[in-house]
Amino acid sequence: MNWDCCSKSTDNGSNPYAANIKQITIQNQNFRTVVWTGCYLQMTLMCIPEHEEIGLEFHADTDQFIRIEQGKAAVKMGKCKNRLDFQQNICEGDGVFIPAGTWHNIINIEKTPLKISSIYAPPNHLKGTVHRTKSEAEKEEY
Repeated sequence: MNWDCCSKSTDNGSNPYAANIKQITIQNQNFRTVVWTGCYLQMTLMCIPEHEEIGLEFHADTDQFIRIEQGKAAVKMGKCKNRLDFQQNICEGDGVFIPAGTWHNIINIEKTPLKISSIYAPPNHLKGTVHRTKSEAEKEEY
């Protein structure tokens, strides 16, 4: 996949970049904003509305790390779509490691937006991707 084909000003990769991740994550109002895309790694920021979720996902060849920057959530993971054996509540400062080939979902369990940062290795979204809403993201993925 050509990651440079959709370059937008929101994506600072693949140049050197430093930022206060918590601050830029809390400021993000989009469902998903890609902030940095390199050759082997990508960071996105997400804002999940109250009692909403990322949605059940599966990345065959991508490891993922999710960090809760603000709010509380439930994480569910498993090797089978219909059997998510791993379930745990997580809060601000907690991280979730998702191995490639694992079904997973993050569910906001609060009445306020859940703010998360996410790292993919290798990149999972086109460089510069911005999805204002979950429905916008779902339309693009299919």
